[in-house]
Amino acid sequence: MSNAAQLSPAVDKPDHVADDLVYDFDFYADPGLIERGHARAVEVSKEAPPIFWTPRQGGHWIIRGHKAVFDVSRDTDKFSNGPISYEELQEILKSLPEDYPKPLIPTPITLDPPHHTMFRLPLQRAFSPKAMKKIEGDIRTLAADLIEKYKPQGGCEFMGSIAEPLPVTVFLKIFGLPIEKQDEYRALVKEHLANTDFEPSAVQERLRKVAAVMHDTIMERKDNPQDDVISLLWSAEFDGQPATIHDLENYCVMIFVAGLDTVMNGMGIGANHLATHPELQAELRANPDKVPAATEEILRRYTFTLPPRFVKEDMEFQGVTMKKGEKAVLLLPTADLDPNEFDSPEEFNLARESVHIAFGAGPHRCLGSHLARIELNILYEEMLARLPEFRLNPDHPVQYHGGPVWGPEELHLLW
Repeated sequence: MSNAAQLSPAVDKPDHVADDLVYDFDFYADPGLIERGHARAVEVSKEAPPIFWTPRQGGHWIIRGHKAVFDVSRDTDKFSNGPISYEELQEILKSLPEDYPKPLIPTPITLDPPHHTMFRLPLQRAFSPKAMKKIEGDIRTLAADLIEKYKPQGGCEFMGSIAEPLPVTVFLKIFGLPIEKQDEYRALVKEHLANTDFEPSAVQERLRKVAAVMHDTIMERKDNPQDDVISLLWSAEFDGQPATIHDLENYCVMIFVAGLDTVMNGMGIGANHLATHPELQAELRANPDKVPAATEEILRRYTFTLPPRFVKEDMEFQGVTMKKGEKAVLLLPTADLDPNEFDSPEEFNLARESVHIAFGAGPHRCLGSHLARIELNILYEEMLARLPEFRLNPDHPVQYHGGPVWGPEELHLLW
């Protein structure tokens, strides 16, 4: 992704936005972000107000400070996860002709409690710590096989060689989708996440492409259930009614996009930090029991997700005037760099005890956090155990991508 060509045009500031709350930051294509990754997040954490308005991407709020992010994440009365309410959505669905395609609504992530709670419940069991613990051995075997495959080559492009196939293969097995189609799936997800056209018709077109690529598998699992998430969702009931194909498509477009992209970016960010800190590699090789602590500190120092919220009513929030319908992006990377919450936040501190917000907070806290932690811990353990000291390839500088999930576009390692 190039930077200058992708930078969105600036729009005029609304009258209710104070001048001192404006900070120019395009979280998709900011040049500093594309070139320097989280170094740009450090700058934003120092320069921008805890809540600021950016003229990029159509103009919207960004919630930067830790307290502000935490409060917004938990306040579903004032901030919604979707642009319209569940009740409004039902009215729209009722008004459509029977033969008209129903709009796809990623579920449960775009819903608020209590409906979010109802639709999230089946997934809670599927992604529980107990369920994830059962597949830990399979994840370790896959990680070891991938590392050993590239070890004799003395280096690799890490994102495509290891960071992508590891979590994607694991996810496809859990979800119940054919592993041999992972290249097709990943290309579709990258296209979806890179697109900044948020007109409802454009969004629906993208979601329908995602649903279409899974349709045959979804319908096959209805008649021939297996031990996977799609089969589990077919067995669920909502308000006493059995799941419908519309319910399954709503679930699948959300889980598909999240499951095929998020963790691989975290893996790339972690590998990048280890590659640029040989002393940390040495410490962790000597003390493998410290890997989980390193995983948590990497997650804090390089938090990489930016979930959106939508203002539900005209209001004053922490001294800032907001209007109904405005978008507010939770800048989790800067929340975890807030000096009001963390001592010396730029410093990587293996002994840090403060709790990060990398997986969010409140009812929408990341459903896959247990799986992500297992995958990250295993990857770092296996890399440190099987590879000699690894470093960045100076002939291939790291370039990053922005958007709702940040991470390296490519990461070339040598050992």
